[in-house]
Amino acid sequence: MRKTMRCAVLALWMVVSALTSLAAEWAPVEGNIMTPWAEKVNPEAPLPEYPRMQMRREQWMNLNGLWDYAIVDLEGEDPSGSDGQILVPFPAESALSGVKKSVGKDKRLWYRRSVTVPTDWKGQRILLHFEAVDWEATVYVDREEVGTHRGGYDAWAVDVTDFVTPGQEHELVVAVWDPTDDGAQPRGKQVNDPNGIWYTPVTGIWQTVWMEPVPASFIQYLDMRPDIDRAMLDVMVETALVSDQDTVRVTVLDGDIVVSVAEGTPFESFEMAITNPKLWSIDNPFLYDVKVELLRRDHVVDVVDSYIGMRKTSIMKDAAGIPRLALNNEILFQYGPLDQGWWPDGLYTAPTDEALVFDIIKTKEMGFNMIRKHVKVEPKRWYWHTDRLGIVVWQDMPSGWIGGGAFREDPPEVVAEQKEQFLAEWAGIIDGLRNSPSIVMWVPFNEGWGQHDTERVTNWTKTYDPTRLVSNASGWTDRNVGDIYDRHSYPHAGEPHVEARRAFVQGEFGGLGLPVKDHLWWDKRNWGYRTLDDEKKLATDYEGVVERLRQFIGLGTSAGVYTQTTDCEGEVNGLMTYDRKVVKFDEAWMAEVNGRLYKAPPIVTIVVPTSREKGKEWRYTFEKPAETWAAADFDDAAWKTGIGVFGTEDTPGARVRTTWNTSDIWLRRAFELTADDLAQIDRIQLSLLHDEDAEVYINGVLAASVEGHTGSYTAIPITPEALAAIRPGVNTVAIHCHQTNGGQSIDLGLITVREQESSLSTRGGH
Repeated sequence: MRKTMRCAVLALWMVVSALTSLAAEWAPVEGNIMTPWAEKVNPEAPLPEYPRMQMRREQWMNLNGLWDYAIVDLEGEDPSGSDGQILVPFPAESALSGVKKSVGKDKRLWYRRSVTVPTDWKGQRILLHFEAVDWEATVYVDREEVGTHRGGYDAWAVDVTDFVTPGQEHELVVAVWDPTDDGAQPRGKQVNDPNGIWYTPVTGIWQTVWMEPVPASFIQYLDMRPDIDRAMLDVMVETALVSDQDTVRVTVLDGDIVVSVAEGTPFESFEMAITNPKLWSIDNPFLYDVKVELLRRDHVVDVVDSYIGMRKTSIMKDAAGIPRLALNNEILFQYGPLDQGWWPDGLYTAPTDEALVFDIIKTKEMGFNMIRKHVKVEPKRWYWHTDRLGIVVWQDMPSGWIGGGAFREDPPEVVAEQKEQFLAEWAGIIDGLRNSPSIVMWVPFNEGWGQHDTERVTNWTKTYDPTRLVSNASGWTDRNVGDIYDRHSYPHAGEPHVEARRAFVQGEFGGLGLPVKDHLWWDKRNWGYRTLDDEKKLATDYEGVVERLRQFIGLGTSAGVYTQTTDCEGEVNGLMTYDRKVVKFDEAWMAEVNGRLYKAPPIVTIVVPTSREKGKEWRYTFEKPAETWAAADFDDAAWKTGIGVFGTEDTPGARVRTTWNTSDIWLRRAFELTADDLAQIDRIQLSLLHDEDAEVYINGVLAASVEGHTGSYTAIPITPEALAAIRPGVNTVAIHCHQTNGGQSIDLGLITVREQESSLSTRGGH
């Protein structure tokens, strides 16, 4: 649309809006559950905190609050009147916005408010900051277009100096278009038809809007890279309107004590010695204060305050030569929840800063030391909280749906413009979060969603920020690049895939669901990867999935991500309900269970091999046998002979060699134990792959009964009665497995599990 036409419709809208009564009081839209902080939202000053803690200036003005809004047709762009008021920065679809209306690809959302720049800002440049607007935003001041930005997750700013006069009132208008899942842009889990793991769209301003005055020449950007091995801090300062006479001075402080001072040239990296650095760690998240000054002929032109944590994230090999995640040159097993950062009242936007930090505090209280921030980017204050509280973060790039749901490397639908936009947004996200010590890993792609040019994007990310690890793709579609091999498996963790260079992580597992009455987004349509009936069963199963994850640590698993921090709309597999009013576990108990993962892993020894690597011969039948079928002396000569694993093709975690596609299968296999094996009888466990319900007998005695599916071989304790029935020489194991739907598989072996007293990992790295 031509600029003159835009100005005309803006003028018409302003006239009509002036005649419209906007006296109605703001209130959240009813109809869904709310968090405890919803009632604390102040419509006159929502989220009033300073938004950018790593580049702070004294003067600033928060523009959050009530704005006029209109949702109009995209083509005509005719905001013929105001639809009322919207509470910024809550997205239009949220209850806390006071609107709770969908927008969609055929509409445009218009915001308007008056703003008066303080008179004492006269003579300075005026920057208008948007921490996040989803997705394409155009800014006008007094009907004049100031700038446009595309990207729903990266912060941006426009210089409005030439459009405003300090002391005078001006009209500020923002027009936003967001196609949600009708477009290929990065959008995370937003869809127009929320269901399952897909959630409500988020349109418009969803993080803080603010203004600040800066000098004509000012500090624009900081890049601080700690090097603990050399006890150095590499610093690069970008400035606007740089002069040949300009220098920058950086001072690092420990409280009031000056640790290091250095001067350099803008846009050029220089080093600062940090003697005997205090390292940032989980147990001691120490942060140095940083002051950055822009100098011209030794006169201070501009100054910003920041902070930095001296820490290092890397891959190290353990004593067995297995690549592991490390923090500060110490192996650290990292365990945390999949954190999606959704809120029933604010959707993408937490109601208050207190709410924002609540999830982090609870995560630490439950004994986690890591958070995977899943296909969403939080406000910068969230990362300040993780920095100061001490928890490591894996940061995802919000995914798009380029090329459809099935993964295809470079599908035809991916065009150069989409690739360029993806990388531009990714670069903006990294730039905004680069100095946060808690972030230890970047994750460009998740499960093939919008995945493209994997090697190029991964290598670009590694080059753009060489101080952090990069996981090329979390789950499904690894392309053998980056620092991490990441696999997803529900509900139980899968066996590790050990490589010579990259560390193996269990990027998602768990997903145990418990719907809690009166705390649900929907009364129906709620689900988890495995839905349970009560908290006791939830706790028992959670302890089981943690213990099974622990079995794999010694075999090469370096981290685990449990799904998930909270319920999210229809998903009920959270550690907490969506409204954060119910914690489904006792925090102290969970901290004790999770704490076992940070101890040295058990030593697992194969006693009777499974068919995972090499198929083993079994006797089997699909017809229900006689009642004595499990006895050691049962005659199974009439049964068929087959090679394990038994099941159907493409069943997760199963290398099927003999097809089993009926509802039931019965299997028998003889195995032999020596006197040395029996000397470790109290350590012998089953190594069982089952999809779905299975009963296992040893010499006719019930050894274990399990439900559901695992997707991997897991250690299952043997009943005392079955252990007592094991004898030296030949023994018999018998299995009945029952299948109801989906994939199916069954296989079994025996292992010994021996605990160690030494420690593999720490909680922080000192």
